[in-house]
Amino acid sequence: QVQLVESGGGLVQAGGSLRLSCAASGRTFGSSAMGWFRQAPGKEREFVGAISRTGVATYYADSVKGRFTISRDNAKNTVYLQMNSLKFEDTAVYYCAADLHGLLRSTASNYDYWGQGTQVTVSS
Repeated sequence: QVQLVESGGGLVQAGGSLRLSCAASGRTFGSSAMGWFRQAPGKEREFVGAISRTGVATYYADSVKGRFTISRDNAKNTVYLQMNSLKFEDTAVYYCAADLHGLLRSTASNYDYWGQGTQVTVSS
């Protein structure tokens, strides 16, 4: 139903900012809640945040709350992750995911479609 492609990753110094984008194809994007996850080498996939179908509600992991902001533009079929005050611990491959059930969920197995990820590297 949905194809997701992440972009915007790169190398930044600690304290810097990046904005990730997730472009979606398919007409069901507006019916899906969207989540961001990340995975560092040797670690399990970690929830970052999620946004509701309309963008009214958001939910963040404690580790990024106050630093990261999720938004979406349903007219452009795109969801964003604005990352500020980046830390070395934020280094990971970042994935966007779609939940066709339209729920705000933090468990990766609950999501139906996934992008291929974009690398974010934060230097100390």
